[in-house]
Amino acid sequence: FKKLEGSEIWEFRTLYAGIQYRLFAFWDTDNETVVVATHGIVKKTQKTPAKEIAKAERIMREYFEDKREKI
Repeated sequence: FKKLEGSEIWEFRTLYAGIQYRLFAFWDTDNETVVVATHGIVKKTQKTPAKEIAKAERIMREYFEDKREKI
């Protein structure tokens, strides 16, 4: 896994049956350390699509906004 450059999103990689899968996630370390997965894709190109990174970042923002509202 690796942290995506310029983002708080991490990309977890796996290869299964010749297909490359990517799972996007971020860390929530407020009270306990939790890894929150946003979504996954079948990777078809060398470079991670910008729209997938943007989607993960949007989900992360919504997660923390919802969390703050519940406090």
